[in-house]
Amino acid sequence: MIIKKAEFIISNTDPEKCPLSEKPEFAFVGRSNVGKSSLINMLTGFGDLAKVSTAPGKTRLINHFNINDEWFLVDLPGYGYAKVGRASREQWLSFIRKYLAIRENLFCVFALIDSRHKPQANDLEFMNYMGHHGIPFAMVFTKADKLSRKQLEKNLTAYKDEMLQTWETLPPLFVTSAGTKLGREEVLGFIDGIVKDSN
Repeated sequence: MIIKKAEFIISNTDPEKCPLSEKPEFAFVGRSNVGKSSLINMLTGFGDLAKVSTAPGKTRLINHFNINDEWFLVDLPGYGYAKVGRASREQWLSFIRKYLAIRENLFCVFALIDSRHKPQANDLEFMNYMGHHGIPFAMVFTKADKLSRKQLEKNLTAYKDEMLQTWETLPPLFVTSAGTKLGREEVLGFIDGIVKDSN
């Protein structure tokens, strides 16, 4: 997939105010500081599309981007640690879940996971939530360039083993790096296949 256009459309905290469209929609979500904005910029090739910050919790809104006039990329707020109060975090999670529940053209949620860490409870909880509610998703491991191949394989195996305790089969899985562009073609190819099948 060649991305020629990546256009910001709207930000809001009310899923009911998201754009009305028949275009396929793909959402990106993960724990705070998982590298979501960097990954989105790497995938689209537009370096300043999503705002990157060293402070966790930068994204606090549902951000819609029009890609090639063919599909929407949705940048969702991070969950987990952020320098905000518990009430704010719970509010964010509440409207993320509302968004997931009402978006009829949501074809896939990319659940971002920091590959440097062992399985995290809030990542597993969020993926189990999507599975329970029949929301299609893929696992996207970020920051793969930050650790050795051996450690990466060890952490991936740990996640797979943890998931298979409650899942019969694993969802699609991608390994990425915003720095080296690892996984870019695979993720975009996956999206491209879904977009073409939806037409």
